[in-house]
Amino acid sequence: MVKPSHPSNLELQALSVLWHDGPSTVSAVRGSLPDGRERAYTTVLSVMQSLERKKLVKKIRSGRAHIYEPAYSQEVIVRRATDDFVTNTFGGRLGEAVLATLSLGSLTPEEKINIERELQRHKTMAAKKSVKKAAAKPAAKPAKKAAKKTTKKAPAKKAAKTVVKKAAKKAPAKKASAIKAPAKKAVKKKAAKSAKKVVKKAAKKPVVKKATTKAPAKKAVKKVVKKAAPSKTVKKVSKKAAKKTAK
Repeated sequence: MVKPSHPSNLELQALSVLWHDGPSTVSAVRGSLPDGRERAYTTVLSVMQSLERKKLVKKIRSGRAHIYEPAYSQEVIVRRATDDFVTNTFGGRLGEAVLATLSLGSLTPEEKINIERELQRHKTMAAKKSVKKAAAKPAAKPAKKAAKKTTKKAPAKKAAKTVVKKAAKKAPAKKASAIKAPAKKAVKKKAAKSAKKVVKKAAKKPVVKKATTKAPAKKAVKKVVKKAAPSKTVKKVSKKAAKKTAK
Protein backbone atom coordinates (compact mmCIF):
# COMPACT_ATOMS: atom_id res chain seq x y z
CA MET A 1 0.00 0.00 0.00
CA VAL A 2 1.32 3.48 -0.98
CA LYS A 3 1.96 5.74 2.00
CA PRO A 4 -0.08 8.98 1.94
CA SER A 5 1.66 12.32 1.63
CA HIS A 6 2.12 14.57 4.64
CA PRO A 7 -0.61 17.23 4.82
CA SER A 8 0.15 20.77 5.97
CA ASN A 9 -1.33 22.23 9.15
CA LEU A 10 -4.23 23.90 7.33
CA GLU A 11 -4.82 20.74 5.30
CA LEU A 12 -4.99 18.77 8.56
CA GLN A 13 -7.65 21.18 9.81
CA ALA A 14 -9.69 20.63 6.63
CA LEU A 15 -9.33 16.85 6.98
CA SER A 16 -10.44 17.02 10.63
CA VAL A 17 -13.67 18.69 9.46
CA LEU A 18 -14.27 15.88 6.95
CA TRP A 19 -13.54 13.15 9.57
CA HIS A 20 -15.85 14.75 12.12
CA ASP A 21 -18.69 16.06 9.90
CA GLY A 22 -18.42 13.63 6.98
CA PRO A 23 -18.26 14.54 3.24
CA SER A 24 -18.57 18.36 2.92
CA THR A 25 -18.43 21.20 0.41
CA VAL A 26 -15.78 23.92 0.40
CA SER A 27 -18.15 26.33 2.10
CA ALA A 28 -18.90 23.81 4.91
CA VAL A 29 -15.19 23.21 5.48
CA ARG A 30 -14.50 26.99 5.48
CA GLY A 31 -17.06 27.55 8.21
CA SER A 32 -15.88 24.64 10.45
CA LEU A 33 -12.10 25.04 10.55
CA PRO A 34 -10.89 24.37 14.12
CA ASP A 35 -8.77 27.50 14.56
CA GLY A 36 -11.89 29.72 13.88
CA ARG A 37 -10.01 32.18 11.71
CA GLU A 38 -11.79 33.94 8.82
CA ARG A 39 -10.45 32.77 5.45
CA ALA A 40 -11.47 33.50 1.90
CA TYR A 41 -13.42 30.94 -0.08
CA THR A 42 -10.63 30.76 -2.68
CA THR A 43 -8.09 30.00 0.07
CA VAL A 44 -10.08 27.03 1.33
CA LEU A 45 -10.77 25.92 -2.27
CA SER A 46 -7.01 25.88 -3.00
CA VAL A 47 -6.49 23.80 0.20
CA MET A 48 -9.08 21.24 -0.93
CA GLN A 49 -7.55 21.09 -4.41
CA SER A 50 -4.09 20.51 -2.87
CA LEU A 51 -5.53 17.63 -0.81
CA GLU A 52 -7.04 16.20 -4.01
CA ARG A 53 -3.65 16.36 -5.78
CA LYS A 54 -2.03 14.56 -2.84
CA LYS A 55 -4.82 11.93 -3.11
CA LEU A 56 -5.85 12.56 0.49
CA VAL A 57 -9.46 13.43 -0.49
CA LYS A 58 -11.89 12.39 -3.21
CA LYS A 59 -14.13 14.87 -5.06
CA ILE A 60 -17.70 13.86 -5.83
CA ARG A 61 -19.97 16.01 -8.02
CA SER A 62 -23.45 16.59 -6.59
CA GLY A 63 -25.49 18.79 -8.94
CA ARG A 64 -23.59 22.04 -9.40
CA ALA A 65 -21.53 21.62 -6.21
CA HIS A 66 -18.49 19.47 -5.41
CA ILE A 67 -18.38 17.38 -2.26
CA TYR A 68 -15.09 16.25 -0.71
CA GLU A 69 -14.61 13.09 1.36
CA PRO A 70 -11.43 11.76 3.04
CA ALA A 71 -9.47 9.02 1.22
CA TYR A 72 -7.82 7.72 4.43
CA SER A 73 -9.09 7.20 7.95
CA GLN A 74 -8.15 9.58 10.73
CA GLU A 75 -6.07 6.88 12.45
CA VAL A 76 -3.75 6.45 9.45
CA ILE A 77 -3.06 10.15 8.92
CA VAL A 78 -2.96 11.14 12.59
CA ARG A 79 -0.56 8.33 13.51
CA ARG A 80 2.04 9.63 11.08
CA ALA A 81 1.47 13.24 12.14
CA THR A 82 1.64 12.29 15.83
CA ASP A 83 4.84 10.30 15.36
CA ASP A 84 6.46 13.28 13.67
CA PHE A 85 5.17 15.64 16.37
CA VAL A 86 6.39 13.49 19.30
CA THR A 87 9.76 12.77 17.65
CA ASN A 88 10.51 16.32 16.55
CA THR A 89 9.12 18.14 19.60
CA PHE A 90 9.70 15.76 22.56
CA GLY A 91 12.49 13.53 21.25
CA GLY A 92 10.16 10.52 21.09
CA ARG A 93 9.16 10.69 24.80
CA LEU A 94 5.46 9.86 24.66
CA GLY A 95 4.72 10.57 28.35
CA GLU A 96 5.93 14.15 28.05
CA ALA A 97 3.85 14.60 24.92
CA VAL A 98 0.70 13.30 26.67
CA LEU A 99 1.22 15.55 29.71
CA ALA A 100 1.84 18.53 27.47
CA THR A 101 -1.32 17.76 25.53
CA LEU A 102 -3.43 17.42 28.68
CA SER A 103 -2.17 20.75 29.96
CA LEU A 104 -3.64 22.57 26.95
CA GLY A 105 -7.17 22.53 28.37
CA SER A 106 -9.84 20.67 30.29
CA LEU A 107 -11.30 17.37 29.16
CA THR A 108 -14.93 16.55 28.80
CA PRO A 109 -16.31 13.56 30.74
CA GLU A 110 -16.53 11.57 27.53
CA GLU A 111 -12.92 12.35 26.66
CA LYS A 112 -11.83 11.30 30.14
CA ILE A 113 -13.64 7.95 29.73
CA ASN A 114 -11.97 7.39 26.37
CA ILE A 115 -8.54 8.18 27.81
CA GLU A 116 -9.09 5.87 30.80
CA ARG A 117 -10.20 3.11 28.42
CA GLU A 118 -7.03 3.60 26.36
CA LEU A 119 -4.84 3.51 29.46
CA GLN A 120 -6.52 0.29 30.60
CA ARG A 121 -5.85 -1.24 27.18
CA HIS A 122 -2.17 -0.35 27.51
CA LYS A 123 -2.05 -1.98 30.95
CA THR A 124 -3.53 -5.25 29.67
CA MET A 125 -1.13 -5.25 26.74
CA ALA A 126 1.84 -4.78 29.09
CA ALA A 127 0.57 -7.61 31.34
CA LYS A 128 0.24 -9.94 28.35
CA LYS A 129 3.79 -9.14 27.24
CA SER A 130 5.15 -9.91 30.72
CA VAL A 131 3.25 -13.23 30.80
CA LYS A 132 4.63 -14.16 27.41
CA LYS A 133 8.18 -13.36 28.55
CA ALA A 134 7.73 -15.43 31.71
CA ALA A 135 6.40 -18.35 29.66
CA ALA A 136 9.25 -18.04 27.20
CA LYS A 137 12.00 -18.17 29.85
CA PRO A 138 11.44 -21.81 31.00
CA ALA A 139 11.30 -22.88 27.39
CA ALA A 140 14.62 -21.16 26.79
CA LYS A 141 16.38 -23.09 29.59
CA PRO A 142 15.80 -26.57 28.11
CA ALA A 143 16.93 -25.15 24.80
CA LYS A 144 20.19 -24.09 26.44
CA LYS A 145 20.56 -27.54 28.01
CA ALA A 146 19.96 -29.15 24.66
CA ALA A 147 22.59 -26.86 23.19
CA LYS A 148 25.04 -27.92 25.91
CA LYS A 149 24.27 -31.57 25.25
CA THR A 150 24.91 -31.09 21.58
CA THR A 151 28.20 -29.39 22.40
CA LYS A 152 29.10 -32.34 24.65
CA LYS A 153 28.13 -34.81 21.98
CA ALA A 154 30.29 -33.03 19.45
CA PRO A 155 33.60 -34.29 20.99
CA ALA A 156 32.08 -37.77 21.18
CA LYS A 157 31.34 -37.58 17.50
CA LYS A 158 34.91 -36.43 16.84
CA ALA A 159 36.24 -39.35 18.91
CA ALA A 160 34.04 -41.75 16.95
CA LYS A 161 35.37 -40.30 13.72
CA THR A 162 38.97 -40.74 14.86
CA VAL A 163 38.25 -44.36 15.82
CA VAL A 164 36.70 -44.97 12.41
CA LYS A 165 39.69 -43.39 10.70
CA LYS A 166 42.12 -45.53 12.71
CA ALA A 167 40.12 -48.63 11.90
CA ALA A 168 40.11 -47.63 8.25
CA LYS A 169 43.90 -47.23 8.33
CA LYS A 170 44.41 -50.58 10.07
CA ALA A 171 42.08 -52.45 7.74
CA PRO A 172 44.30 -52.03 4.65
CA ALA A 173 47.30 -53.24 6.67
CA LYS A 174 45.46 -56.38 7.65
CA LYS A 175 44.38 -56.90 4.10
CA ALA A 176 47.94 -56.44 2.92
CA SER A 177 49.21 -58.99 5.44
CA ALA A 178 46.44 -61.35 4.41
CA ILE A 179 47.46 -60.89 0.81
CA LYS A 180 51.18 -61.34 1.61
CA ALA A 181 50.67 -64.70 3.34
CA PRO A 182 49.15 -66.38 0.27
CA ALA A 183 51.82 -64.69 -1.83
CA LYS A 184 54.57 -66.29 0.26
CA LYS A 185 52.90 -69.69 0.00
CA ALA A 186 52.63 -69.27 -3.75
CA VAL A 187 56.34 -68.39 -3.97
CA LYS A 188 57.27 -71.45 -1.92
CA LYS A 189 55.14 -73.68 -4.11
CA LYS A 190 56.70 -72.24 -7.25
CA ALA A 191 60.20 -72.73 -5.82
CA ALA A 192 59.40 -76.36 -4.92
CA LYS A 193 57.99 -77.03 -8.39
CA SER A 194 61.01 -75.47 -10.09
CA ALA A 195 63.34 -77.55 -7.87
CA LYS A 196 61.49 -80.73 -8.81
CA LYS A 197 61.74 -79.83 -12.49
CA VAL A 198 65.50 -79.30 -12.16
CA VAL A 199 65.89 -82.69 -10.47
CA LYS A 200 63.85 -84.39 -13.19
CA LYS A 201 65.90 -82.75 -15.94
CA ALA A 202 69.09 -83.74 -14.23
CA ALA A 203 67.83 -87.34 -13.99
CA LYS A 204 66.98 -87.37 -17.70
CA LYS A 205 70.45 -86.17 -18.80
CA PRO A 206 72.45 -88.65 -21.03
CA VAL A 207 75.54 -88.22 -18.87
CA VAL A 208 73.88 -90.06 -16.09
CA LYS A 209 72.69 -92.75 -18.49
CA LYS A 210 76.22 -93.20 -19.90
CA ALA A 211 77.60 -93.48 -16.44
CA THR A 212 75.03 -96.06 -15.56
CA THR A 213 75.41 -98.01 -18.86
CA LYS A 214 79.23 -98.00 -18.88
CA ALA A 215 79.52 -100.15 -15.80
CA PRO A 216 77.58 -103.10 -17.24
CA ALA A 217 79.34 -102.64 -20.61
CA LYS A 218 82.75 -103.06 -19.02
CA LYS A 219 81.60 -106.23 -17.32
CA ALA A 220 80.33 -107.62 -20.62
CA VAL A 221 83.64 -106.80 -22.38
CA LYS A 222 85.60 -108.54 -19.69
CA LYS A 223 83.42 -111.61 -20.06
CA VAL A 224 83.91 -111.66 -23.86
CA VAL A 225 87.65 -111.23 -23.48
CA LYS A 226 87.78 -114.02 -21.02
CA LYS A 227 85.77 -116.23 -23.31
CA ALA A 228 87.87 -115.27 -26.30
CA ALA A 229 91.12 -115.89 -24.42
CA PRO A 230 92.68 -119.40 -25.27
CA SER A 231 92.41 -121.98 -22.60
CA LYS A 232 95.42 -123.73 -21.01
CA THR A 233 94.90 -126.84 -23.04
CA VAL A 234 94.90 -124.87 -26.23
CA LYS A 235 98.13 -123.22 -25.22
CA LYS A 236 99.73 -126.59 -24.52
CA VAL A 237 98.62 -128.04 -27.86
CA SER A 238 99.95 -125.05 -29.72
CA LYS A 239 103.27 -125.31 -27.95
CA LYS A 240 103.60 -129.00 -28.92
CA ALA A 241 102.75 -128.27 -32.53
CA ALA A 242 105.40 -125.64 -32.62
CA LYS A 243 108.02 -128.01 -31.31
CA LYS A 244 107.19 -130.64 -33.94
CA THR A 245 107.53 -128.29 -36.78
CA ALA A 246 110.86 -127.21 -35.44
CA LYS A 247 112.24 -130.75 -35.61
